[in-house]
Amino acid sequence: MTPWSLETLVPLPVLVPLFAAGLALALHRYERAQRIISVVALSVVVAAAAGLVVAAQDGPVVIDVGGWAAPVGVNLVADPLAALMLLVSSVVLLCVLLYSMAQGIADGNDRTAPATNDTKILQEAIRGQDADADEDTRRDVLPVAIFHPTFLILAAGVADAFLAGDLFNLYVGFEILLAASYVLLTLGGTVERIRAGSVYVVVALLSSIVFLVAVGLVYAATGTVNMAQLAERLPDIDPGVRLGIQGLLLLAFGIKAAIFPLSAWLPDSYPTAPAPVTAVFAGLLTKVGVYAILRTQTLLFPRNEALEAVLLVLALATMIVGILGAVAQDDVKRLLSFTLVSHIGYMIFGVALATQASTAAAIFYVVHHITVQTALFLVVGLIERRTGTTSLDRLGGLATMAPGLAVLFFVPAMNLAGIPPLSGFLGKVGLLEAGVVDGSGLAWVLVVGSVVTSLLTLYAVVRAWNKAFWQPCPEKLPEPTPLPWGMVGPTAALVAVSVGLTVVAGPLYAYADRAAESVMDGRTYIEAVFPDGAPRGTGESNKTTDHTEEVEP
Repeated sequence: MTPWSLETLVPLPVLVPLFAAGLALALHRYERAQRIISVVALSVVVAAAAGLVVAAQDGPVVIDVGGWAAPVGVNLVADPLAALMLLVSSVVLLCVLLYSMAQGIADGNDRTAPATNDTKILQEAIRGQDADADEDTRRDVLPVAIFHPTFLILAAGVADAFLAGDLFNLYVGFEILLAASYVLLTLGGTVERIRAGSVYVVVALLSSIVFLVAVGLVYAATGTVNMAQLAERLPDIDPGVRLGIQGLLLLAFGIKAAIFPLSAWLPDSYPTAPAPVTAVFAGLLTKVGVYAILRTQTLLFPRNEALEAVLLVLALATMIVGILGAVAQDDVKRLLSFTLVSHIGYMIFGVALATQASTAAAIFYVVHHITVQTALFLVVGLIERRTGTTSLDRLGGLATMAPGLAVLFFVPAMNLAGIPPLSGFLGKVGLLEAGVVDGSGLAWVLVVGSVVTSLLTLYAVVRAWNKAFWQPCPEKLPEPTPLPWGMVGPTAALVAVSVGLTVVAGPLYAYADRAAESVMDGRTYIEAVFPDGAPRGTGESNKTTDHTEEVEP
């Protein structure tokens, strides 16, 4: 494959979903065409991401959008980290799309809206069979034709965030995916969803404002927002200014990643959404925030032991507070939402240690968690469809009624808890080993906290599995109805992918290590963006140099 053909792969994960979203919106009256467009578009993204994973092993693949070279133009950079994240996210998005399509078809809604608990009412309203359906119900149902375009825009935003070569384009990627997420979160228009969506919108806008302010300060201090050029310039600016910029970026990304104490919004927002939407949010959106932290902390800023200590404390608090919240829940969706918060702490633990080994373990753990958490939320969607509830106080006896569902829940649940030899165990061992090698008192506290969190995770998921599948049901459940294979298939495929991570753990961990080496070094990234050398000094330093040259003669 020639360099030219490699470069053409880079913009495809962004451009293809955007073009497909416009086409799907134009064809909103043709439901089958929308489905075909969406599946083909995300399949192309998966193929392009797989190609970039292979290509990035030889170094970052860069394309200058519009032919304008950096730092004047916008560039997209597919290094090993970005390519790996892009592949995992695109596979997850494709599986969730197939699940959602099957759910919509099974509900008699060819427009592929994720069903609500009032599925029967909504079906009749769509078909026009219920003459008494009020206008509000109809308004809630009809807008679901925008599901496919919105989902594709979300995919484009995620891809743009991973491939962004400058801070402002990273901001644009976040805004694209967040705008799409606002729509997806409130699909159906129920009071509960609008309330949760309002909280989510306010928090997301706050983080975006902080991020935009940080971008403005970066440009004011350095004269650029290109990340490769910033890696050269930021170490030269005033340390206090640099620390302020770093703190603002961490605040913005910490809200998006749901790091304690900025995580209170998540458990209330995610469980109200339809199962496929919750699965995408839980699996991907917080990881984009983690990715942004990992990218900026390793590439842009010199090591700061005091700030790393703060991150370690926040990682520990995120683990413990999140898992204690999970243990206290009696609803499976809320339980998993709290475990999501808790396990973000593991990723921040790896970033805060700031070594190649810890960064590699964090990258591996991110890949593991995206697949496992998404699979679990899809399984919970199947449970809700089968029983009409996700409350542990109302569930029971599912092991007898739906043994396949019991297996689909058990496998990723054990993986999440870190039972050997599954990928969750391998990722945690990598993080614990990095903490032991660090040897500091705070690192040892994190090691102990990680073990305690893992044990409490095991307790929480086993308790949920026992109450939902083994204990007698406290109330009569609806008559058994076959689960649509179109929903079970993508869920089983994602569970298989999560198990497959264990099978390919060796090569995957080696790739994560190369990605960590690339982001920790930074020279490869900079040289790929600026083959002839990055323009260095800021505007102020250039003026100083000129003045010195005039005076010395």
